[in-house]
Amino acid sequence: MTAAPPGGGRLRIVAIADTDSYVKWSAALIGGATDRWDATLLVLETPLVVSEAQRAAALSGSGLAPDRVERIEYAALSARLRELRPDAVLVAARGPLVRVLARDVAAMRPRPVIMTGLPGISIPATRKALVYRTQCDLFVVHSRRELRDFTALSERTGFGARFALATLPFARGAAHGAAGTAGEQTGSDLVFAAQARVPATRADRLRVARMLVRAAEADPSRRVVVKLRAAEGEQQTHVEHDGYPELLSTLGALPPNLVTSTSPMNVALATAEGLVTVSSTAAIEAIARGLPVIALDTFGVSRALINETLADAGLLGSEEDVVARRLRHPASSWLDDNYFHAPDADDWEQATAELIARRRAGELAPRPALARRGGALRDAWERRVALGRSDTSASGAFAYAIGLPVRAVVRSVQRARRTLVPRVRAEHAR
Repeated sequence: MTAAPPGGGRLRIVAIADTDSYVKWSAALIGGATDRWDATLLVLETPLVVSEAQRAAALSGSGLAPDRVERIEYAALSARLRELRPDAVLVAARGPLVRVLARDVAAMRPRPVIMTGLPGISIPATRKALVYRTQCDLFVVHSRRELRDFTALSERTGFGARFALATLPFARGAAHGAAGTAGEQTGSDLVFAAQARVPATRADRLRVARMLVRAAEADPSRRVVVKLRAAEGEQQTHVEHDGYPELLSTLGALPPNLVTSTSPMNVALATAEGLVTVSSTAAIEAIARGLPVIALDTFGVSRALINETLADAGLLGSEEDVVARRLRHPASSWLDDNYFHAPDADDWEQATAELIARRRAGELAPRPALARRGGALRDAWERRVALGRSDTSASGAFAYAIGLPVRAVVRSVQRARRTLVPRVRAEHAR
């Protein structure tokens, strides 16, 4: 539904993001509505902020013009928001940073509508996602299942969050026919979508690297492309240990048809026969293009692997399936409930416009921050932890100087309790 601003004209939305995945997601979300919204993206300087190359990749195909994107230091953010006078602010960041930025935006007068969301597959719904975003007026989700699960969690935990549905931007405008059906196969690359945290251990990641070598050796005439999230020295939303370039370098001479790429995912998929991943949202991008997928089953199915919804789609495959390129399409019954609902089911624009109208009428009560101990000192500590050296305030430095040793003591006590409590219980059980 098209947003209808009171009094005519376009509603003004400003997104704030810093890392690669959130810049890509927020740019695509608001970039798809620029004919109806006056949209701006502020890329916030933090220790994990995108490089210029990552920013260009994130904006590729987003629909958001480069001149509507600007980098900004945290110290200048509040003043810039006052200049832009947004009707709504989309806080697109990791949870700890959302909590800090939502608190800042909530203090603006007049207060904009505060929106938030997650940049990909968000099943399972987690309490932590709600805790960090408690001051946000609207939480954007991307599937009927996410909407159902997050709503149930919010009601069960008493957070009372409001949710709205938006087609996952990367699934919008499928390049090849209907999502989930075989499109005209024009590419031959087997693209592997790397993830920073999945799988987690070096041994498991090395196993994946060996599988990719075997897949390349199985057919020297076709490429295996390891699609990386960042080039060396660049940051990601999640810190990556044991990156694939380093792991592959330990395996000796590599097949010449095994290559790495930091191109935008839409570019990598343009020459793909199919995609392999553990649980990357790139699977949704591939399905939207009509490309087949394998969700690697080597490490099982679990909440920690974020692959439950891909398992439900019937996309699980073994390492041998990958080597033989036995790719698959999702079950048709899975699509509507999982990221491929009809476009007219999307209601995030209408929900945002309604909240803006209520705000202008003085009928939108601000959502309070989550109650916790510490007051202003706690706020300063959280700001410094979320922003790192990008927080140049004296209060942040003071809170960090005090809080760092206190946190070390608390963590030592918690570790001791985890060790001692089982021992005490065992003694009592004897």
